[in-house]
Amino acid sequence: MKTKTVELVASPREPHFVGDGFRVHNFIPSNFKMDMQRMDPFIMLDYNSTYKFPPSDKPKGVGVHPHKGFETVTIAYKGKVAHHDSSGGGGVIGEGDIQWMTAAKGILHKEYHEAEWSKTGGDFQMVQLWINLPAKDKKSNPKYQAITYETIERHNLPDNSGTIEVIAGEYKGTHGSASTFTPVHMFNAKLKKGGKADFQFPATYNTLLLVIEGNIIVNGTDKTPTDHLALMTNDGENFEIEANDDAVVLVLSGAPINEPIAAQGPFVMNTRQELMEAFNDFNLGKFGYLED
Repeated sequence: MKTKTVELVASPREPHFVGDGFRVHNFIPSNFKMDMQRMDPFIMLDYNSTYKFPPSDKPKGVGVHPHKGFETVTIAYKGKVAHHDSSGGGGVIGEGDIQWMTAAKGILHKEYHEAEWSKTGGDFQMVQLWINLPAKDKKSNPKYQAITYETIERHNLPDNSGTIEVIAGEYKGTHGSASTFTPVHMFNAKLKKGGKADFQFPATYNTLLLVIEGNIIVNGTDKTPTDHLALMTNDGENFEIEANDDAVVLVLSGAPINEPIAAQGPFVMNTRQELMEAFNDFNLGKFGYLED
């Protein structure tokens, strides 16, 4: 079986604020050869590396905004976020939790630091990922999957060297609870110093590793430090990571949808005409109503 090797290691780009509550490094799409087509089905990845927010009586965040044609996945490593949408959904994403929102045919959404957490402030670290939907599913009804830390399925590595938290997909017989429209694997690999974990995905799957904490070596040679992303090649199936010190690694691998992508702002469709229709539907209030 051929090894899946590292194509490039991307350092975090200069951070920018989304609203006033999310200080993010944008990895996808980027000028690191990681555009939407190359990374399909992962069409956007914003990483809020650890950042200390001061106490605030007014929660910081992002006001009402639309989404259409894809799914958003928010993974909370530190801090808490409250969210609400125009379909009546909402809740709190606590440390270790995942919010998996299917925007599909259109939704209004807002997200802020959770009120009580905002009053004390503290370290904040999160990932928001956009996962594309096939054309046939872009008109599905919006929905949520709230995955709490306690309910995540786990695979324990040998010799008490670490744990693989399986959010979606499958790792050595352990299946994640998230339902997906196309094949997607999403893991948090938590390794102790010296711990190793091996992975196997089809060669055609687009695969990346985002180092949330610590430092890792991929296949014994490629060093990937904290807050960096390793993009894997599409010419092999298996690879191994080893932790130089205690590490947390977000592992993503998915089957490309291989359909045209027409994206602008918060809408991701297949054609320019569909984009125009999305903006028109939004302006006509077809995404519902949500008070800011």
